Amino acid sequence: MTSPSTTPPPPWDVHRLPRAEGRVVLVTGGNAGIGYFVAEQLAATGATVVLGSRDPARAEVARVAIRARVPGAEVRAVPLDLADLSSLGAAVESLGVPALDAVVHNAGVALDHPPRRATRDGHELMFGTNHLGHFALTGHLMPLLSAAPAARVVTVGSFAAKSERLDLDDLQSRREYLPKRAYGRSKLAQTHFALELDRRLRARGSAVRSVVAHPGGALDSLTPSRPPVHARGVGARLYAAPAALFLQGKHAGAWPVVRAVLDPGVDGGQLWGPRVFGLRGRPRREAVWGHLTDTDVAARLWDVSRELTGIDPSQTGGGAG
Repeated sequence: MTSPSTTPPPPWDVHRLPRAEGRVVLVTGGNAGIGYFVAEQLAATGATVVLGSRDPARAEVARVAIRARVPGAEVRAVPLDLADLSSLGAAVESLGVPALDAVVHNAGVALDHPPRRATRDGHELMFGTNHLGHFALTGHLMPLLSAAPAARVVTVGSFAAKSERLDLDDLQSRREYLPKRAYGRSKLAQTHFALELDRRLRARGSAVRSVVAHPGGALDSLTPSRPPVHARGVGARLYAAPAALFLQGKHAGAWPVVRAVLDPGVDGGQLWGPRVFGLRGRPRREAVWGHLTDTDVAARLWDVSRELTGIDPSQTGGGAG
């Protein structure tokens, strides 16, 4: 008796994505940058894409732009302000869906100069938005994610987190505020959270998986125009031409994220990024960066985040920790 043969899946093709009709995906910050291209590419698969944005006007511009590129696209927007934790429950209710197949944690704030700013809840703006906002949002979304057969939480990482280390005694940058360092640490906190979330969900026997995907080196000047969301002039193209040997546009930066949402071969706890030195090219799985394997730091960060938000995202129904 011969055993049935197994045919390996075809190589992943960023230009021929699998169909995803019937799936619903929320993309935070889906109105611009990498989030826009993630939304556009997912919409082309037939998935229903929800743009979460704190700016309804910009979200509507992005929605119209996606529908112009993808006729018949199922795309809509909901108000979402990650810097206001008290608003997140209502934002999730406004989704109006019985289940959510994936959320892409893409939205973020990046400040280049002082002074230090705070969210409505009094948290340092980048840590409060990029990390605490997504931490709390995941808790509110968990009932919808758990209702899907195999949902994914996909966190958009950043190279800015690779060289940083968390100061667990000063997560809010109160002692010394350096904007670029604060941004890198906020993205590191977000990435630690994504990996710790997967460990905790597995321990609870949940089918929800948490994955990290990063865009590599993605520049506006190498990004194709999507007016009025993004316009690239001739001057920008010429100026950026040498950089194209090593970096890429935000449309390509979206590829690892989209694969993390759609590819059944992607599993929780993994890190995905561009193939060429982690900077450009088609998506592949990477080894998890060494400092992200420190589970003690991740667990301590989790406890602090739970105290600051009042939510434990690993609990099936979200809710207070």
